[in-house]
Amino acid sequence: MIIKVLGTGCANCKKLEENTKKAVEELGIDAQIEKVEELKAILGYGVMKTPALVVDEKVKVMGRVPTSEEIKKYL
Repeated sequence: MIIKVLGTGCANCKKLEENTKKAVEELGIDAQIEKVEELKAILGYGVMKTPALVVDEKVKVMGRVPTSEEIKKYL
């Protein structure tokens, strides 16, 4: 499973990355977490508001920071 956190490095983007790592750890799944900060790449997903969470190339959340419990549902 490939999980991408899209964001330019703001506080919310960092929080989403933390929550995602926590969710993956708690579920004990094998997942690769990538941080995507390049604006062109972010726009390539059709994301207009960051942060955003992409799981296996599908945008699951954008424009807000979901909790780790919410992220678990997407994984």
